Amino acid sequence: MLAVGLLIGLVAMAMAMAWAYRACCPPPPKICGSPGGPPITAPRIKLRDGRHLAYKEHGVAAQVARYKIIYVHGLFTCRHSAVNIVKGLPQELIEELGLYIVSYDRPGYGESDPHPKQTVKSLALDIEELADRLELGSKFYVLSYSIGGLVAWGCLKYIPHRLAGATLLAPIINYWWQGLSTKLSMDAYYKQPLQDQWTVRVVHYIPRLTYWWNTQKWFPAFSAVPGNPGIFSRQDLEIMSKKVGTQIHKGYATQQGEFESVHRTMMIGFQNWEFSPIDLENPCPNNTVSIHMWQGDEDKLVDVNLQCFIARKLAWIQYHEVPGAGHFFPYAVGMSEVIIKTLLFGGEVTHY
Repeated sequence: MLAVGLLIGLVAMAMAMAWAYRACCPPPPKICGSPGGPPITAPRIKLRDGRHLAYKEHGVAAQVARYKIIYVHGLFTCRHSAVNIVKGLPQELIEELGLYIVSYDRPGYGESDPHPKQTVKSLALDIEELADRLELGSKFYVLSYSIGGLVAWGCLKYIPHRLAGATLLAPIINYWWQGLSTKLSMDAYYKQPLQDQWTVRVVHYIPRLTYWWNTQKWFPAFSAVPGNPGIFSRQDLEIMSKKVGTQIHKGYATQQGEFESVHRTMMIGFQNWEFSPIDLENPCPNNTVSIHMWQGDEDKLVDVNLQCFIARKLAWIQYHEVPGAGHFFPYAVGMSEVIIKTLLFGGEVTHY
């Protein structure tokens, strides 16, 4: 009887381990253009490693443009989200400036191939190769939003010589970056909803559980996934109510699978980085390149005090704090024009 009981216990343990293993393993991505995968509808470039990046062009033709900007989207979005920035620019301004903006799907999003080995560095090199394939010239601008800011930080670290300028709009902060104020970092961490605290912990300390944690039904996962209204500011809710900038194409953005898009981005954003942005040196000591950071002072997703600390540490970044603004402030009326003009021409912003 003892042997039978032991055998049953071992079988039960093996079954539990097998279930746990399967629960932690994400399904394979549905590659665009593959049998059973989504169709390819966007123009795409082929990278040196064989992957494809899908892109979308806005404004005047690249061949005649005077200013060329690469837009980096946030979480649960894709190349189409740049439309919300572009449509805030008067057409006459676009033509007067000779403005060209190209947005692209980051790896695993939309119609860009997944990249399981992606890093902050590889994402920056994707930007460089995109610019070269589209013949944007030796220098270009980068405009990033939210968690897309990790790509902008990578560009400042790995390809600063290619930048004519860069803007980070409400960039997400990794609480484990070296050089952060421990007190401010802890304060910001614990301001998050409890479910987000646990999600970030899991992603940082046990990344192999990222897929399971974000798909299990026992505990609430990342609050941004269901769009919890409690994580948005008053201005955010007003913008959402007008459906301006909030049509984020979630289903399309994650059509190849949430793991290789959203979950992969979260792992890169909150795991240990190869460098800390706080240790970055001025990419252009002669001040011919302008770097800007924008932050709403009522943003509930990114802590304004911690962002301000980073800006003070990097004195070469021009910091713009927008009063009464939340995470969606780039979609507020008139903000696109202010952000773009400030990126291209610098100077102090006197009103928002």
